[in-house]
Amino acid sequence: MWCLLLVVCFNTELCTGCSILSALQDLPSAPWPALRSKMEKHLQVISVLQWVISFLAMGAAGTVLLIYMFCTDLWVIAAMYTAWLIFDWNTPKQGSCAGKLGNCHPGGRRSSWVRNWTMWTYFRDYFPIRLIKTHNLLPSRNYIFGYHPHGIFSFGAFCNFGTEATGFSKKFPGIKPSLATLAGNFRMPVFRDYLMSGGICPVNRNSIDYLLSQNGTGNAVVIVVGGAAESLNCAPGKNSVTLNNRKGFVRLALQQGSDLVPVYSFGENDVYKQVIFEERTWWRLAQKRLQKIIGFAPCLFHGCGFFSSDSWGMVPYNKPITTIVGEPITVPKIEQPPRDMVDLYHAMYINSLTSLFDKYKTRFGLKESDILHIH
Repeated sequence: MWCLLLVVCFNTELCTGCSILSALQDLPSAPWPALRSKMEKHLQVISVLQWVISFLAMGAAGTVLLIYMFCTDLWVIAAMYTAWLIFDWNTPKQGSCAGKLGNCHPGGRRSSWVRNWTMWTYFRDYFPIRLIKTHNLLPSRNYIFGYHPHGIFSFGAFCNFGTEATGFSKKFPGIKPSLATLAGNFRMPVFRDYLMSGGICPVNRNSIDYLLSQNGTGNAVVIVVGGAAESLNCAPGKNSVTLNNRKGFVRLALQQGSDLVPVYSFGENDVYKQVIFEERTWWRLAQKRLQKIIGFAPCLFHGCGFFSSDSWGMVPYNKPITTIVGEPITVPKIEQPPRDMVDLYHAMYINSLTSLFDKYKTRFGLKESDILHIH
């Protein structure tokens, strides 16, 4: 719980910092613009590092803290939170009304306040991250967004669909995005609540079915299709996606009659450098084995240091990430779609994603000869 309180306090400090920066900007003295720029840069780095550390450690820290509290005079608080956790267990996959009458909210307890934290604007500006709309989406339909590539942390997916930093709701009025991530993250105290506040949901069949069938229309479930397997192959300058054998999201779209929307983020693979091990080596086999056990791939990667871009560290390189939301593919509703129907729409999706990549690649630093490799 203290982890979550620190994040809230940090965001409050960022809001205060924003006011301080505005006040400094109004002063006529020459040194202030340079000081403002330096402060903004530090706030951007802190906001990104906060998310990286939260993703890697908040769940484990919350679990350890809860267990520790049972051994102290605060055991009553720990017991109350544990009882609440048990009662609230299904909220991430069924929404905040889980089993009750009333208005439901996808992704559990979605919070507009959290999604609009000032911290996320600094997060956005560090890289920077941009969201580009190519077609309108109808609030009368539901959608499954396929996000590519995974990268190490899917910064573009989180910033664009887990926050309002890039203005998703203004660009796509009437559409509620729900970014899907590992279900295991929602079993961790405190971290689960942090994720749900951004409208993030578990990437499992029950959760996605609920969002697309029991929550009305205007829902967009964002699935990072390549998943952990794709993260093992990401590297700067590499344009490849794991998609050939990923057809489950297409089957779900057909069963729910939800339109498919290809999404590609240029620059997602450029923010970290990774050691990629050769196939059939001991390290590669160990990575894949752990991936099957824990659900995500333990990558060996590095960015830059907190104080210097020349040193190694956990801070990602500030490379631009531009997310292109492509044209929706209209999908009929078929409760039991045959394999050939799934294959047909899967092929249509691959063609649409490839066309999207080819149309925009030269605008974002790639050559006309560069191609999207699909594995």
